[in-house]
Amino acid sequence: MILQYRKPLSRYVTQLTTAVLLSMLCVSNCFATVKIAVVGKTKNDSFYEQSYKGCVHFAKTHANLECVYDGADDYQDVRTQVLIVEELVKKGIDGVLLSTTDSTFLVEGALKAAKRQGIPVITFDSDLLPEHQTYRLAYVGTNNFDFGKALGEVAKKYRNNDSPRFCIQSGHHTTPNLNERIRGVRYSLNSEVRAPHEKGNIWKEYERCPFYTMGRREDALNQLLAMVRTPNPPIFIAVAGFAQFNPRYIEMLRPYKSKIQNKQAIIISADTEQVQLSALQQGLATENVGQNPFQMGITGAQLLYDVIMYKKEPDQDSYFLDFHYCQQTNTQTCTVNH
Repeated sequence: MILQYRKPLSRYVTQLTTAVLLSMLCVSNCFATVKIAVVGKTKNDSFYEQSYKGCVHFAKTHANLECVYDGADDYQDVRTQVLIVEELVKKGIDGVLLSTTDSTFLVEGALKAAKRQGIPVITFDSDLLPEHQTYRLAYVGTNNFDFGKALGEVAKKYRNNDSPRFCIQSGHHTTPNLNERIRGVRYSLNSEVRAPHEKGNIWKEYERCPFYTMGRREDALNQLLAMVRTPNPPIFIAVAGFAQFNPRYIEMLRPYKSKIQNKQAIIISADTEQVQLSALQQGLATENVGQNPFQMGITGAQLLYDVIMYKKEPDQDSYFLDFHYCQQTNTQTCTVNH
């Protein structure tokens, strides 16, 4: 009689128990719905809508991920943005992809609570101020100082006299990314050191500028029109879409088309949303410098998903994306809007 060696039954029980526990862990973590909120400065803005679509695009390959979209309805309302983020935190959102309007208000009103609850935050488009960046894991978007410099370099191409003037249009005066862009524009237009005897080489900022729109499109359009209507308008540099997002932009700028085409009025704007490209194609703007909001949404969602699902924090503090240039001649090819 041959005796067969049998492994202890307890070993099989242990293996089975381990497998069941792992299976249960996967069910609870791998298939639970993960909700990421994309919160822009304003909700009715195709730029932030593209970022949301980027999040949705990423979610197509992650069945347990859901993207939600929110923001202040009509303009860059600091208090509304804080209330929205505060409400998301109270409801237990899993992660927030956030474009900052006012860093201090956001941190005090919502992000301190998010950190206490372990809710990860990634900023996009507009970062928190340096002293507040412990309340987010990383930033995804344009290097805004470099973006401002790029707008300034574009303005140099259209310099049309010996005493060039420029006017900057911005949104909310506390918004970090827009202030960085303003700093970049000014640096670009005044960085060349001239000898004292050289006259007419220093750019001057128009005395009434910068204009602050608070993101209100009607105000933005009126500010632009006021400059275009002057006899010798300064080069107009919008550090975000503002006036060009106004649905009446094409209608209201059409009477000044020849002035724009003849370079008597120069309109340079950040962003290359489809509504802006339509105006540019019709010769109602001079040049636009665009960003990649769709990719901001993809990258931001991926970073948050990795933190939430795998406890893997971002490898970098900032993920800078490139930007592009659109003129009347290349509106069909300079970018892709989603």
